[in-house]
Amino acid sequence: MSNLTPKQEGFCRSYIETGNASEAYRLNYDAEKMKPNTVNNKAKLLLKQGPIRDRLTELQQHHQDRHDITVDSITAMYIADREAAREANQYASAITAVTGLAKLHGLITNKQEVTGKDGGPVVEVEMSPNEKARRVLFLLSQGGYE
Repeated sequence: MSNLTPKQEGFCRSYIETGNASEAYRLNYDAEKMKPNTVNNKAKLLLKQGPIRDRLTELQQHHQDRHDITVDSITAMYIADREAAREANQYASAITAVTGLAKLHGLITNKQEVTGKDGGPVVEVEMSPNEKARRVLFLLSQGGYE
């Protein structure tokens, strides 16, 4: 964490959330009686402060890291978990990883009633168990594991 005051920290977090310095200032400081131009100027002054800029950089990186999770990265994690479980002779855990991988890629679905935009039903096409197994094996082979 940083050496910012609670209001400064709140300003930084609000700025990351809203992308608007004036709004972030209003949310964290007593600005009810201030003119919009005054709020804007005070927000700009905060943005120029070194500790504020440093904290915003930290928060932006954290925000970016949180959103860098992709289907590919989760797939890689499941494949690595499966391999580690197999190496440890933890076959139930390996099966759990394969099941998670299959669910991630839509090969195992829970039956749900889904409606279309017009309110009509959406027809789901069921894959055969052999097709599901073939796709799971394909995904596993892409990770270098057979």
